[in-house]
Amino acid sequence: MNDWPAAVSTSATGVRGAVIRRDERAASELFEAVYPRLAGWCRRLVDDDGTAHEIAAEAFTRLWARWTRVEEPGGFLYVTAANLVRDHWRKMERERRALRRVTTEQSLRPQAEAADPSVRLLVQSLPERLRNPVLLYYYADLPVREVAALLGRNEGTVKADLHAARELLRARLEGHHDRIS
Repeated sequence: MNDWPAAVSTSATGVRGAVIRRDERAASELFEAVYPRLAGWCRRLVDDDGTAHEIAAEAFTRLWARWTRVEEPGGFLYVTAANLVRDHWRKMERERRALRRVTTEQSLRPQAEAADPSVRLLVQSLPERLRNPVLLYYYADLPVREVAALLGRNEGTVKADLHAARELLRARLEGHHDRIS
């Protein structure tokens, strides 16, 4: 009777290992059967091979995280991929709007920039980490929230970058203050 708990424990570990191997085999078979079609479907929606494969892979990653709770894995994959495609479209639309704003602003104010190229040159001389938030916030007139989303940063980080850029520009302009006034 003393060996019974050890036998049960070993048996339970063996069963758990068998279940995990069976789940991995089932997931592998599902991947082989569905991934090419899912990636192709995403490719037709986003018109970019790399993005389509990223979306399909992310859908499988999310499925694997919920593997034991998902009753219909194929449906889950397509719904998840559709949501990821929709997120991609939203991001692309935000980028297009930002680009339109920058383009429109440039076409409306060519004389102002030509009259004082020093500010434009100073902004261009900023490090990229500071320059991008400045261009999106001040030139594209985007709110901090959208700048943060476009750059993949926290809002606080964008605010700190804008502050650092202003301080750097202020320091660079101090020596030229008499010429500007």
